[in-house]
Amino acid sequence: MIIETEDDKKQLRAAGIILSGVLKDLVAATKEGMNAAELDLMAEHAIKARGGVPAFLNYQPEGAAYPYPATLCVSINDEIVHGIPTADKLFRNGDVVKFDIGLSYNGYFVDMARTFVVGEGDEAAQRLIRATREALDLAIAAARPGARTGDIGEAIYRVATKYRLGVVKDLGGHAVGRAVHEQPHIDNEGRAGEGEKIVAGMVLAIEPMLSEGKGDIIVAKDDWTIKMRDRSRAAQFEQTVIVQDGPAEILTAL
Repeated sequence: MIIETEDDKKQLRAAGIILSGVLKDLVAATKEGMNAAELDLMAEHAIKARGGVPAFLNYQPEGAAYPYPATLCVSINDEIVHGIPTADKLFRNGDVVKFDIGLSYNGYFVDMARTFVVGEGDEAAQRLIRATREALDLAIAAARPGARTGDIGEAIYRVATKYRLGVVKDLGGHAVGRAVHEQPHIDNEGRAGEGEKIVAGMVLAIEPMLSEGKGDIIVAKDDWTIKMRDRSRAAQFEQTVIVQDGPAEILTAL
């Protein structure tokens, strides 16, 4: 989406505030021994109570075997994205957990994700999370009018190299605003100066993903959950932003 009116901004800001609040509440509520289905139900109720509509629930992109069956994506340890929040998926002390969630509000879509550790995590897990958050911040800083989508991917790659981590391959961010996913796709392994031109008013969901391993992925038997091929732990952060002159406006505060 490209912003056309001040009302567009107003509606997107409202959507971002709602989603940020929901995600913060979900992270705070997550405890050892809980199951992912409990958090998914909480997410659905919280979004609807605030006047939003879950964006992922029953979403079926081209190529998907069946619609996504939940409001919240819950991916743990070597799962990186699209983890289905089933009742048998339990949170354990030290788990590296990724929550990915989206909603629409008055027809405007926003998307965000956060990685955190249940209980006490080891130093390597904290380092992975810090690095991925750093990649997010630098990727957002690269999203300026006149830049290219490859500049965002290059920023992510530089952080991965700095921390000797792998960039999760074949996944990345995307435009958003009028639908769950819009073009352009933003590859997390991009090259500076390449890709689609970024213009003022673009609404982008910037979504770095890093792993402790090589970054190659596989799809689990449920046809949705994406995991690391080498079973390494992975982290993901995502924020929805509006590109503008100067720093991008962040709609979904972490």
